[in-house]
Amino acid sequence: MKPKPFVPQPLNGQPRYIRDRTGGKVWHRCETRTLYADTDRSQVVYHANYLRYFEFGRASLMRDAAYPYKEVEESGFVYPIIKVDIDYFRPLHYDDAMWVYTRPSALERVRLQFDYVITHQESGDIVCKGFTRHCAVNASGTPVEVDPKTVHLWKMFPTS
Repeated sequence: MKPKPFVPQPLNGQPRYIRDRTGGKVWHRCETRTLYADTDRSQVVYHANYLRYFEFGRASLMRDAAYPYKEVEESGFVYPIIKVDIDYFRPLHYDDAMWVYTRPSALERVRLQFDYVITHQESGDIVCKGFTRHCAVNASGTPVEVDPKTVHLWKMFPTS
């Protein structure tokens, strides 16, 4: 199945943030390349490695929002993943440059979700789309309310 087009346009001259002209949503953008170690015997990126790219996007967004994940943990919160969903559309190969687009989406009392789109940098083709859902827990692993700084990030992330 072919995905709906994703047409990124820089947001107010900020290269780290874009708006998808087809869907209207704002996304954080970062770039990376596939490593040889990311590929499998069929010479494409092994499917589970896309979760690493999602993590790279999530960590970059948090760092650029001045609230790196390390600070989240130092304040006593951890956000383990409780659900993952990925739709794959085309493979990446060794040394392919990609854009990783990430945005905070759903926010509940103890859960939050990030959405992702990965595109091939040269062609602009959508490689995959997905999300990770997380549960807020304290250092003991007990579910707790999402910390106030993360709630603030969700509220302050540009929507238009």
